[in-house]
Amino acid sequence: QVQLVESGGGLVQAGGSLRLSCAASGFDFRINDMGWFRQAPGKQRELVAGITRGGGTNYADSVKGRFGISRDRVKNTLYLQMNSLKPDDTAVYFCNLIWAASSRNYWGQGTQVTVSS
Repeated sequence: QVQLVESGGGLVQAGGSLRLSCAASGFDFRINDMGWFRQAPGKQRELVAGITRGGGTNYADSVKGRFGISRDRVKNTLYLQMNSLKPDDTAVYFCNLIWAASSRNYWGQGTQVTVSS
């Protein structure tokens, strides 16, 4: 069964950096497009970064130039490098398979990112 475990969140000041990790199991990580999503209080969950099975990436306009998504196919781990953090980045961050995000409940616990002003 699919298991996704996020880690690496924390409290940082504006302008700081964090590196999030997502340990994946229960599926073939290598052939699935993956993404990082976030949900702030009172707001809908949104996709902030995606990476294809081949390594191509895409980002929400709000994080372009600041965030970098990557994957380790040996460790079955997804990463999100977050730089120049802003208070608006405050949210719970989740990883998921792109195809399943809207149709399956594979969501993990997420990891809290709080950016102070």
